[in-house]
Amino acid sequence: MKESSQPDPQKSKTNHSYNKPEVYVLRDWKEYLGESALIVFSVLLALFLTEYITNQREKKETREILTNVKEELINNKKAEQDLYTYQKGILKKIDSALTHKDFQQKIVSDDVFHLGLIAPEGVVNRDLNRVAWDIAQNHNIASKASFELMSKLTDIYNNQARIEKVEEKVAEVLLSRESRKSENIHATLMLMRDNYRGWAFDRAPSLIAQYTVAIRLMESEGY
Repeated sequence: MKESSQPDPQKSKTNHSYNKPEVYVLRDWKEYLGESALIVFSVLLALFLTEYITNQREKKETREILTNVKEELINNKKAEQDLYTYQKGILKKIDSALTHKDFQQKIVSDDVFHLGLIAPEGVVNRDLNRVAWDIAQNHNIASKASFELMSKLTDIYNNQARIEKVEEKVAEVLLSRESRKSENIHATLMLMRDNYRGWAFDRAPSLIAQYTVAIRLMESEGY
């Protein structure tokens, strides 16, 4: 007698679970477009914020650099005013020595040029600085500051460099062997006077005025 074949309820249940249909959620083009727009917006916002932060940092750096330059100009103006007064005294002593033989003999004696009788604090008594200006140039400040300001600052520091040459030029005169000879003292004093006037003293009033104009301009521009 054949056994009747009856379906296994448990097996049928298992097979039925494997044959369960999968459900896919379909999105239309509007949803994809919205997601793409959100991604693009996020990227643009990030770029904008990065650019904004960078610009703000550069503005702050520029302000700090130019504020330091302004402080340097203020200090240099004071130093140049002191130099001008000091060199005026030197020129008076040179003029006095040129007309007094006894004074000339004191200036040069025993093959020694006694500079202290004419310039008691040395050839110059103050230094003009340019550290802040050099830093500004290294940070390409010319692309960030106004053309008018950069023109004035460049002219000031160029003139300042010419004035600083006086120490070198006077030293060349004094360190020459001929300056130690008493018979050459008149010529030595004339050369000293010409160097002081040509390189420093006659340029000083113009430079002092330039400092004043540049400082006021920087203040008006917020530095």
